Amino acid sequence: MRVVLAEDLFLLRDGLVRLLEAYDFEIAAAVESGPELAKALAESSPDVAVVDVRLPPSHTDEGLQCALAARRERPGLPVLVLSQHVERLYARELLADGSGGVGYLLKDRVFDAEQFVDAVRRVAGGGTAMDPQVIQQLLSRRAADEPLGGPTPLTPRELEVLELMAQGRSNAAIAGQLVVTERAVAKHTSNIFAKLGLPVSDDDNRRVLAVLAYLDRDGR
Repeated sequence: MRVVLAEDLFLLRDGLVRLLEAYDFEIAAAVESGPELAKALAESSPDVAVVDVRLPPSHTDEGLQCALAARRERPGLPVLVLSQHVERLYARELLADGSGGVGYLLKDRVFDAEQFVDAVRRVAGGGTAMDPQVIQQLLSRRAADEPLGGPTPLTPRELEVLELMAQGRSNAAIAGQLVVTERAVAKHTSNIFAKLGLPVSDDDNRRVLAVLAYLDRDGR
């Protein structure tokens, strides 16, 4: 599996290269700046890109913008964002196209190699890998932006269930967290899927895609 990696800190970039190679990934390119990332994505045809949000020369959101541009050129290009920051506007644009093959992890919340490698593989396979804190920030902002007269809004309880769904939790786990019955959770998930125009499903990836559908509603 070919990976393009973009990280401006040498020690972290080198460590990620060694880690991925130890798990039999092929590093197509390991770069440190936005222009280098754009070039690598255009020329290397990777199976997945692992990118930091803030890259030289701007040190703002250049990495994420390069990833968005690459996905416009190659729809469905798997992208895993690995960052210290949640850039809400561009993160929502990256996540909300509904095609899967996306992830957003916070560097200080990746606790072991297996967790990270599993996320890379899941994203490369068209799935999703989302840090719960990223989901929480995006959902809270999206709920605040819900337009009057727009799509049927989710209730506060449905938003809680949606957030826990995005973390990959089962109905039983959600029920335990919210101290309600599994039947109540099933009713909430059914309402969520209906409001978002999605078929009811217990598939973990599909449940995360419900979050992405919510982020993609009118009023972004």
